[in-house]
Amino acid sequence: MISNAATSTPDRLTSTVRKTYPNFKVIVLNDDFNTFQHVSDCLLKYIPGMTGDRAWELTNQVHFDGLAVVWVGPQEQAELYHQQLRREGLTMAPLEKA
Repeated sequence: MISNAATSTPDRLTSTVRKTYPNFKVIVLNDDFNTFQHVSDCLLKYIPGMTGDRAWELTNQVHFDGLAVVWVGPQEQAELYHQQLRREGLTMAPLEKA
């Protein structure tokens, strides 16, 4: 006799593990030739969402601590901001993973 009962096999559990792309830090270094005003102006010009007060805080951090992380985010954008700031004459640390 043939059974009409359906046999089921357990479905394989499938899960996708999504890896996020690493973020990168854009770091400005202190130097002896860029003025506070120039550093602050460059941060305002090139870093999205930068405010005058925040630019001044970061500029002071560069001066007193020797460096400041001015932006963190995806690599492609980090490379762009790094290049723009370097072209303006700021002393930049190499990009590093956040």
